[in-house]
Amino acid sequence: MTDDRTQNGLPQPPNLPEAIDRLADELDAIHRHESGTLVEYVRSATVFAVRQGTVVGFRMRPEIVEAALRTPDTVRSSRGSDWVTLQPKVVDGFTLDRALAWFESAWRLAAELPDDRPPPPRPN
Repeated sequence: MTDDRTQNGLPQPPNLPEAIDRLADELDAIHRHESGTLVEYVRSATVFAVRQGTVVGFRMRPEIVEAALRTPDTVRSSRGSDWVTLQPKVVDGFTLDRALAWFESAWRLAAELPDDRPPPPRPN
């Protein structure tokens, strides 16, 4: 985060797109595909995250998706059952931390997947 302040000395509100892009710059082997306002983040031929404004989606393990869906401002993604969409009404520090953790989790999973096919079902 930056220590930028508003004119009245209060901290700037978190900027989700900038924070996601900053983390993407820090992690290895990420390629960005941009189409208009949509940004796809790709690792090892797998799209693992998408961003359009402050709406972000992440491809994660099913158990993480299920846990994520119990947090504020999340919905199932139209991209598939292994995706969750975060649509924050307000981006605060908690939302930002959650989004960055999910981004990194999705990035790690992408390295394990052979290509852009869904992961195989996990045994019960």
